[in-house]
Amino acid sequence: MSQYIRPRVPGASVFFTVNLQARGSALLLDEICHLREAVRRTRAERPFRIDAWVVMPDHIHAVWTLPEGDADFSTRWGAIKARFTMSLRKAGFSPPSDLPVVQSGRYAGLKPGLRVAKRECGIWQRRFWEHHIRGPEDFAACVHYCHMNPVKHGVVARPEDWLYSSVHREIRLGRFAA
Repeated sequence: MSQYIRPRVPGASVFFTVNLQARGSALLLDEICHLREAVRRTRAERPFRIDAWVVMPDHIHAVWTLPEGDADFSTRWGAIKARFTMSLRKAGFSPPSDLPVVQSGRYAGLKPGLRVAKRECGIWQRRFWEHHIRGPEDFAACVHYCHMNPVKHGVVARPEDWLYSSVHREIRLGRFAA
């Protein structure tokens, strides 16, 4: 199994991409209230600053700045994912049925990637992609990437037309330039 070693820089600004297991799904938009609540509860427990955020139908891009002395973004993402999943399950959501079942071996009868002991249900990809920001230009580029992502994917013509983005906060504060 691969060993992932992530940088641990206290107070860092970090760009993230977090994906659903079922690419092409619209689950994040369909259940945006559950996602917002998961983020709200996680930030109340383990604060961090959201510098940019965009929720697409099947993935999220975000730029966070962690508190001084704190480098633990993995626990925060784990909490957001778990809270989102638990709230969906309480609302009656069940794992996607289109995943094939493993036919033989130790995990026969399970869906690929699911671990019953950890109560996974196949909503999120297990890992996420992270990039530690290296300066003001890199920070600006990552924030811009978040805000332009809906345009890149062809879902809107202008970033401000996408409802699920922090671009609206930036416009309100006079800090957005396309």
